[in-house]
Amino acid sequence: MPILAVLEQRLIREQPFKGLRIAMSIHMEAKTARLALLFKAGGAEVYATGCNTLSTQDDVAAALSSLGVTVCAWHGATDAEYHEHLTQTLSCKPHLILDDGGDLTQIVSDERPDLAEHLIGGGEETTTGVMRLRARARDG
Repeated sequence: MPILAVLEQRLIREQPFKGLRIAMSIHMEAKTARLALLFKAGGAEVYATGCNTLSTQDDVAAALSSLGVTVCAWHGATDAEYHEHLTQTLSCKPHLILDDGGDLTQIVSDERPDLAEHLIGGGEETTTGVMRLRARARDG
């Protein structure tokens, strides 16, 4: 966390994400909420959902929402609700995606390419998601 504190001061000062929308599919817990808030401190509009409905912490989601992050997530969402949360998060037409497991990437690639209109890049934070991306690349 000390590194994040130093990084936060730099992001506040430099505003590298000013004017950008970032969509995140993350474990909705305190440490990843901190990352969402860092992006916001750097000037981004942040949209977040959980990447696993069972790891989503409702109190963290509520706190992020109260701090200006658009949150579409709750603990124990059904599969249909989870998919809707992902789609709602992408409805901002993000410039950047931070994905955990590749679900946001799958939706903009296969179901809703219209939501990738402004997309300039993304990151995947898990081995599982990277494996999914490599399989997609192999499949063309």
